[in-house]
Amino acid sequence: MQRCFLETHFETCCAWGFFSRSLAVPLFVPFDWFEERVEAQSLVDASATKYVPPHVGLFYCFGGLVLMAFVVQCTSGLLLTFYFTPTVVDACSSVALHLQLSAHQGWFGRSAHRWASNSVLLAILLHLCRVYLTGGFRKPRELTWLTGALLAVFTLAFGVTGYSLPWDQIGFWALQIVSALPGAVDDFAPGAGLSIVLGIRGGLSVGQVSLSRTCTAHTLALPARLARLIRKQGVSGPL
Repeated sequence: MQRCFLETHFETCCAWGFFSRSLAVPLFVPFDWFEERVEAQSLVDASATKYVPPHVGLFYCFGGLVLMAFVVQCTSGLLLTFYFTPTVVDACSSVALHLQLSAHQGWFGRSAHRWASNSVLLAILLHLCRVYLTGGFRKPRELTWLTGALLAVFTLAFGVTGYSLPWDQIGFWALQIVSALPGAVDDFAPGAGLSIVLGIRGGLSVGQVSLSRTCTAHTLALPARLARLIRKQGVSGPL
């Protein structure tokens, strides 16, 4: 049976005198029990042995920056949901007063979420430029390019929905304007644009239903399958 990653590094630490070998039994028994049932080691091995082409350098790290900023977004956003109240009456006060002033380190969580969102947009722009300049969109990676472009659109949608959640003057009018844009489709397909507007707003005007749908879209619309497809494709070669 092949030695696991944890066992290998444990023996290295014992050789350097950091741990005693007497700790091996209580340490590996629960790990082996867990490994027999979920095979977590295979997931670690798949990530640790992922082939990285020799041409990869700092210019190819923008995708990783997107992932890091996205993790910060998920972590800080999860913390913000504990204090945010998605109602037109309490949304603004829950952010401006309770989260910013009363919640412990609430200002830090909101600031991290805000700056990470800006970092995501910048990193995605740089990443798309890198992929285009190095020809990473060519065969057989057309789906990677298309899904990456779609993820960029989803990221913009996350930014718009998150921008409106505090329900202040800026957020309200941002949602009012953005939700009215699909109405232009009526010039080409009468009735289709109005249906999209009603689907976004939940009515003819922006209100409580609009905020509820915006909050749901922002917190639950996560394109996990698309991210898995990009991860499977790997790193593309240069021109």
